[in-house]
Amino acid sequence: MNLPLNVDLKGKIAVVTGGGGVLGSYFCEALALSGAKVAVVNRTKEKAQTVADRIVEAGGEAIAIPGDVLDTLSMENVREELHKTFGSCDILINAAGGNHPNGISSQEYFRIEDLDNTEGRTTFFDLDPKGVSYVFDLNFMGTLIPSQIFGRDMVGKKDATIINISSMAAYSPLTKVPAYSAAKAAISNFTEWLAVHFSKVGIRVNAIAPGWFITEQNRKLMLNEDGSFTPRAQKVIYKSPCERFGEPEELIGPLLFLADSKASGFINGVVIPVDGGFNAYSGV
Repeated sequence: MNLPLNVDLKGKIAVVTGGGGVLGSYFCEALALSGAKVAVVNRTKEKAQTVADRIVEAGGEAIAIPGDVLDTLSMENVREELHKTFGSCDILINAAGGNHPNGISSQEYFRIEDLDNTEGRTTFFDLDPKGVSYVFDLNFMGTLIPSQIFGRDMVGKKDATIINISSMAAYSPLTKVPAYSAAKAAISNFTEWLAVHFSKVGIRVNAIAPGWFITEQNRKLMLNEDGSFTPRAQKVIYKSPCERFGEPEELIGPLLFLADSKASGFINGVVIPVDGGFNAYSGV
């Protein structure tokens, strides 16, 4: 990986939840290349270990710690393991999140005829409350709980920072994904709230809002088996002035910028869009 910014995070300890995912793994490697000691936290230990091993092989310092962001005790165990190995957290990246099929409608628009013809369809009225709740929990509570656990160690530290992962869906809700869109809007709101709440104890809180990136969760929705774009992906490209999907590396610049207090020490409570102009373009 070639870093877009040269920042010095030596002596800093970073925790990345969802560190075994597509985007989270890039965050981990970028932080390590910048000198930070990185705890790769993921519900699946094997995924976390793969990322940690890659960092160590490249000469960085990292450990893999299994952890469930929805389980306070699990996060406490991660914190305890972190203290034993590296010390206390300076940089927290809340990258764990995602969607769930039971929180998605099958149609973009509701039609009158859908009331009597629901076979094979999921309308708004069919959304599973448990599925919607899961999406809210994974994104919002999965950000709040780690912030509670690791934020306790960050109080009063010099240059401590929390970086949340919102989405462009927070600015304008996406069709078919009401739960995810609303949950990410909650992340943006919570980022602002927490930035104010922690402003007197030295913890900056900001967020990155990625636009359209190909991840494990949306790959089948965006790409056909032959690699061509699905109809939904074609709509994304039409609405994106850059006429392409983002590359994970393009999130690294904003991440390192927010992580480095010398570059962004007076930036607090903001959500940075990384969307190729998607939100700015009305489609006309």
